[in-house]
Amino acid sequence: MIAGAIVCAVGLALLLAGEARRSDRLRFAGKPLASAGFLVAAALAHPHGTFAWCVAAGLALGAAGAVALLFARPTNAGRAAAHRTIERGFLLGLGAFLFGHLAYAVAVAQVVSPAHGAQPIALAPLAAAGGALAWLWPHRAKQPAMRGPVLAYIAVITAMVIAALALGEPRFLAGALLFFA
Repeated sequence: MIAGAIVCAVGLALLLAGEARRSDRLRFAGKPLASAGFLVAAALAHPHGTFAWCVAAGLALGAAGAVALLFARPTNAGRAAAHRTIERGFLLGLGAFLFGHLAYAVAVAQVVSPAHGAQPIALAPLAAAGGALAWLWPHRAKQPAMRGPVLAYIAVITAMVIAALALGEPRFLAGALLFFA
């Protein structure tokens, strides 16, 4: 587990240096390395059982989403080509994260009854999701093709947070809430 944290910390340092220096080279080195740290930690935890494999799949999809979002940045290409690259990178990242969060929700469903998530506390993430949707929706009016993907992503990440609340495991819940925020 320590090895994964070290790999992640080195990747994060490179990523932050890349952001500070506006260096794509450092960003493209740091972000995948930081994401690989999560995968190293998961592998060293010796996952067994459906819950662990679903969490590992979620981590792998999250790493893929993080890398895809590197391509959702403006480039020096022509305006139309840059827009297509940004939108494609964003959609690939969004899709990977969506399936990753779905994997986490499936993991929780292996150990907790879905009915357990139907607690009054589930209203908090639902309210937050409604607020996020209300804030994002006017921006989607400029890009109607993005409405469906954004709506699907909000629904799945909210389901993942509700599942994490139902599970009640502090580290899993902390990770879900931090990503949700």
